[in-house]
Amino acid sequence: MKVELHILQNFAPSNLNRDDTGAPKDCELGGVRRARISSQCLKRAMREVFRTDERIDTNTLAVRTKRLVDEVVSILVDDHERDPQEARERTRLSIQGGGFGFKQEEDKTQYLIFMPRRQLRALANLVQEHWNELSVAPPTAEGEKKGKKSKKSGKSALSKELVGRLQGIFEDSRRSPDLALFGRMIADSPEWNVDAACQVAHAISTHRVNMDFDFFTAVDDLKPEDTAGSDMMGTVQFNSACYYRYLALDLSQLAANLGEAQGSELERNTLRALLHAVVRAIPSGKQNSMAAHNPPSYVLAVVRERGPTWSLANAFTRPVRATPEQDVISRSIAALETYFEGVHSMLGSDGIRLAVTLADRRLSEDRTPGLNVKRVSSFDELSERVVENSAAPVEA
Repeated sequence: MKVELHILQNFAPSNLNRDDTGAPKDCELGGVRRARISSQCLKRAMREVFRTDERIDTNTLAVRTKRLVDEVVSILVDDHERDPQEARERTRLSIQGGGFGFKQEEDKTQYLIFMPRRQLRALANLVQEHWNELSVAPPTAEGEKKGKKSKKSGKSALSKELVGRLQGIFEDSRRSPDLALFGRMIADSPEWNVDAACQVAHAISTHRVNMDFDFFTAVDDLKPEDTAGSDMMGTVQFNSACYYRYLALDLSQLAANLGEAQGSELERNTLRALLHAVVRAIPSGKQNSMAAHNPPSYVLAVVRERGPTWSLANAFTRPVRATPEQDVISRSIAALETYFEGVHSMLGSDGIRLAVTLADRRLSEDRTPGLNVKRVSSFDELSERVVENSAAPVEA
């Protein structure tokens, strides 16, 4: 079973996701320049919604960090009144025993590691339980070791039982809902990798976009009254665009990552949380100066029992243009629904269990979606219909 989401979302002037020059990201589609928001940026925004939305227990959500040592040491100091320096030495050794190395002379791990908060506490409790064993210093004859060498030295200093329990903590972290959705890759430790159940596309504008510049100045409030001019000036690049957003979720992979049977309560809650996070996720770039808090105007959800999922990005290879009668959002909705109908007329709609849309009535009241696509009146209704249809067993 798979779920597709197709979203149209228009943003007011903004710079939500910028490149190394500070400009909004862009790309070419259909020979025309488009605005772009990277999938990494969108997933980051969704993970932030998970934390504030509280549809998932926040203790089960993963943190992505190189600063595991600092977090575990703070637990050991606060909960067990351990000496900070002694706690730091033992925590470093425990993380090395689990299979992760450190940058030389730093307490940061080699990689950003996804790990649930509950597992940080489990690691702290294990360090507390094996406090004396972890007092054994790893071999340092050749000076401070780094990377793979530090991992090997950490493992060799500990008993097999303790190494097994440490690795079990990192193994169990793969069951975190956000990690199960978006996956994890650790280059030289493939045994810790998690295949993502959810694929997220870069958002692209449905139309041609041109970059704009905001020239700004700032005045010193305490400057003498007879002094003219500003004390700071600069430019900020921005644009305004209607984005097509797309993601595809493989529910079989999600259930496997969570270690649950398909249709389990945890899987249903994770899907429900994902649906709500997708529509509420707005990147934070330059929001203090532009406040582009614009909601989606259109959502199409498709539940498939079998067959491939289809991106509808090619609906916009010919860039959408506003007309005197219809704005760019209305035209984008029409282009997307026309393309959706065309794809499934050509390739067949076998395997589609559910197709529902939620649209701004002002923008879509003159359209009737085809191919048994149903319009719903609220996002809660769309979400529950997707969750219910995803959980129902597939008929043989």
